[in-house]
Amino acid sequence: MDQQNLLNVGFGSTVVADRVVAILSPNSAPMKRLKDEAKNDKRLVDATHGRRTRAIIVMDSNHIILSAIQAETISQRFSALEGLQRSV
Repeated sequence: MDQQNLLNVGFGSTVVADRVVAILSPNSAPMKRLKDEAKNDKRLVDATHGRRTRAIIVMDSNHIILSAIQAETISQRFSALEGLQRSV
């Protein structure tokens, strides 16, 4: 059985790291449009637990995940997982 690495996106929420396409900052108008389109298409997963959105994660299934953790922090966690995967 293949082991799937889970990426912590904050407050007990995780996603499968191999399916992450991009980790983005939500501050620009195109990112707000991306979020609104995903919400209208029912592809939006809000993992902020009521906090301010600080990162947008795009998955290979075209789902959009909102996180209250900084995009840079999630990117560092993602890089650490990639490093672990290479060493195995």
